[in-house]
Amino acid sequence: MAPKQLLREAADRLGAAGVASPEHDAGELLAHVLGTTRGQLFLVTEVDTAHATRYDELLARRAAREPLQHLLGVAWFRHVEVAVGPGVFVPRPETELLAGWAIEHARAVVAVGETPVVVDLCTGSGVIAKSIADEVPQARVHAVELDPPAHAWAERNLAGTGVELRLGGLATAFDDLAGQVDVLVSNPPYVPLEAWESVAVEARDHDPHLALFSGDDGLDAIRVIARRGVVLLKPGGVVGVEHADVQGEAAPAVFSGSGHWEEVRDHRDLADRPRYLTARRPR
Repeated sequence: MAPKQLLREAADRLGAAGVASPEHDAGELLAHVLGTTRGQLFLVTEVDTAHATRYDELLARRAAREPLQHLLGVAWFRHVEVAVGPGVFVPRPETELLAGWAIEHARAVVAVGETPVVVDLCTGSGVIAKSIADEVPQARVHAVELDPPAHAWAERNLAGTGVELRLGGLATAFDDLAGQVDVLVSNPPYVPLEAWESVAVEARDHDPHLALFSGDDGLDAIRVIARRGVVLLKPGGVVGVEHADVQGEAAPAVFSGSGHWEEVRDHRDLADRPRYLTARRPR
């Protein structure tokens, strides 16, 4: 069958199933089956029966709202990729902005001739920590994950990067780094329990609930980070935390209301939605 016809039918099928980006996903899945890239599909003149059958199987799973990244086995993020699958949160593109903020501040420490110490709390797949280690090789990067299945994915993804990974909770990890951290970064769980039905099917049914939900208002983990940051960061150190787009006021208020932070700001993503907060520990 001609690939154009396959792709057209596949996109219609995924769109009817409620997939948000049917053309993109149809192309990625066909490229995956054929062992090429989406940009090179125009070079393919025909798809044989065996590949078409495999493609149909993957389309059925995607139409059932299994995450695209699970079907591909990887997620791309900034300049790195990580292996993902059942048991670990799939990285989202909007989190690249938070990672970029952390990278910028780690580079600022390098610029004054020092070695930045960076901690990634709730690391999940390890993608933020891996990006920082990739783009700021001078940094000493540490990461922690509470959930054993997710920790196993992070262990796989961070092997050979130099990142020190630990299994543990964000409230107690890294006592040995108290007062030494330059940059603290986290994409924690932040979905309110009452918002369960509003979560996208791909996340609700396939991402670990430990990585999604955080108390009645979704701010429980962020409150812990606000307290823990005071312990871990050196004077003048900075913290960045992702939050839900409806928490653009509530999440920063956790920090500004504690009396322990200055320069509390909120930042928007590329869709102009509130996405992450930053703050500095007073010098």
